[in-house]
Amino acid sequence: MNSRETQPTQNDPRYQVMLVALLSLSFGILFFDRNSLTFLMPFVKPELGLSNTQVGTLAGALSFSWACAALAIGYISDKTGSRKGLLIGATIIFSACSFLSGLAQTFLAMLGARMLMGVAEGGFMPICQAMIAAEVKPPHRGLAMGVTQNFGSNLLGSLVAPVALAYIATSYGWRDAFFVAGVPGLIAALLMWFLIRKPSAPVTVVPRQEKVSGSLKAVLAERNVVICALLSVLMVSYLVVCWSFMPLYLTEVRHYDPKTMGWLMSALGLSATIGAFLISSLSDFAGRRPLMIAMPFIGIILPLGAMYYDGSVWVLAAIFFTGWGLVGIFPLFMATVPSESVESKLPSAADNSGGLSRITQAKTFAN
Repeated sequence: MNSRETQPTQNDPRYQVMLVALLSLSFGILFFDRNSLTFLMPFVKPELGLSNTQVGTLAGALSFSWACAALAIGYISDKTGSRKGLLIGATIIFSACSFLSGLAQTFLAMLGARMLMGVAEGGFMPICQAMIAAEVKPPHRGLAMGVTQNFGSNLLGSLVAPVALAYIATSYGWRDAFFVAGVPGLIAALLMWFLIRKPSAPVTVVPRQEKVSGSLKAVLAERNVVICALLSVLMVSYLVVCWSFMPLYLTEVRHYDPKTMGWLMSALGLSATIGAFLISSLSDFAGRRPLMIAMPFIGIILPLGAMYYDGSVWVLAAIFFTGWGLVGIFPLFMATVPSESVESKLPSAADNSGGLSRITQAKTFAN
């Protein structure tokens, strides 16, 4: 057996940096695909004749299938240890689903493509965070997990995506925008195939009496995991409602043109991209709890600004930027705190507190 695949890599900072960068890039491509329908909805909705209920159903169905997959695939990854293979397979499938979205002619066809995309994407981040927990030491784990989950996803999925997709849809059509969105994932799959090593075995041994069972019941017995799951219910609902309906609200109610809408939505991506470093770094020094309490209050100004501010679009963009800073705490309650609260041998089981939340959150959009 290749020793490169069996030796712990926690003492290899170059590999840690590469792993975090690659997983962050891959998750960014994933979010580019996931968010594509959101930013293209002003173009898709009239052509497919969708109602607002159907728009919400598309978002909720993807979230529901994402939640179920997060639970199932996280469990499979813990049992089989085949994290690299699962990541590559999921990346290929969600890229294919982007192409299927571009081919959809009816609501049901689009619904099927988005639900399949949710299945492929759901287990991606729990596996990524399990790999980070295995490779990165605790003093830098908050930053590593924050960058993995927030930097690429917001740089590509929230900053680049609204501007690029709105431009492509305006110039060439929304179907071509979906086709373009599907290509980078195939490249990311190749990079993961060549660059990711087999995750290292745990480097510490937990005494028998201190071990926590890997069962879902035992994980949910941990108070911090339950609290983080409840936070996820609220925060992910806020996030997906904004993603799903803000572009439509800006174009249909506030009457901004699609390109202006794209730039306003990209302010969210810029905010979260910076927050991936800033908030995650602060959590390593100031603690997780203070930031998890303060940032949701800051997030209140975003919807209030969208509804009531009538001044300069630049000031509105600043309001969007500031309010969206709360996204910086998502890795804390969806990965860092749960994984630090249970046995390090089974981090992806704990990371599914975020997956559990999406089951409840998905019901919000079915109503």
